[in-house]
Amino acid sequence: MSERRTQILRTATELFARDGFHGVSVGDIGFACGISGPALYKHFDSKAEVLTQALTDISDELLRTGQARADAATDADARLDALIAWHLDFAVQNPAYIVVQEREWARLDDAGRTAVRRTQLAYVDLWVDVVRDLRDDLPRSEARAAVQATFGLLNSTPHSARISEPALRALLARMARAALLG
Repeated sequence: MSERRTQILRTATELFARDGFHGVSVGDIGFACGISGPALYKHFDSKAEVLTQALTDISDELLRTGQARADAATDADARLDALIAWHLDFAVQNPAYIVVQEREWARLDDAGRTAVRRTQLAYVDLWVDVVRDLRDDLPRSEARAAVQATFGLLNSTPHSARISEPALRALLARMARAALLG
């Protein structure tokens, strides 16, 4: 992906998080990127495509990096710690994507929702497999529910009380581990 395309996606996501999808024009995105609004159409067919691609790309990144970090870990405990650390990195560094995912999901067309959901479910399954390696007494459905609830906890960072980032990371990592293994 070109640097300009990446810039457009990140900038648009920030704007969508701040002002809402309908509160942002193609001209706003272009201006924030230092290009004209119509120049955006060299990279995307529509503002809706920008939203879909932003959520698709970030879901792909979550899965790809989560899998790589889990694969690099030496045992199930280390895999869980690696996944928690990765998701915290993502949540702390990319709160706009979390806000946009929550707020603008309904704006995706059916194909976009299907593609994003497929990748997100693969990411959930990655976590479920690790949790079940540590808690084989949990039925898969309960492990999935625990993972999804943990994502809610970790994704709350855009709305969290503001404490130092190291303190926030340590607190959320402890809480996530307890929620998944308790």
